[in-house]
Amino acid sequence: MKSYLLVTGLLFALLALVHFVRTAVEWSRLTSDPWFVLEGPGIGVFAGCLCLWAGWLFRATRSH
Repeated sequence: MKSYLLVTGLLFALLALVHFVRTAVEWSRLTSDPWFVLEGPGIGVFAGCLCLWAGWLFRATRSH
């Protein structure tokens, strides 16, 4: 279970990082394309939350 949480957390961290970089590079699209908020930063924030959750679960399973 711990290895699954570690791999999942790292994948979500990578996904969040890619979407945050994409948002920074394509910042001008926020004014012209209102759906970009969901595609770029929205997915990045959601993936970041899932990464934090996986890290919290990983720490919780380490103590047992």
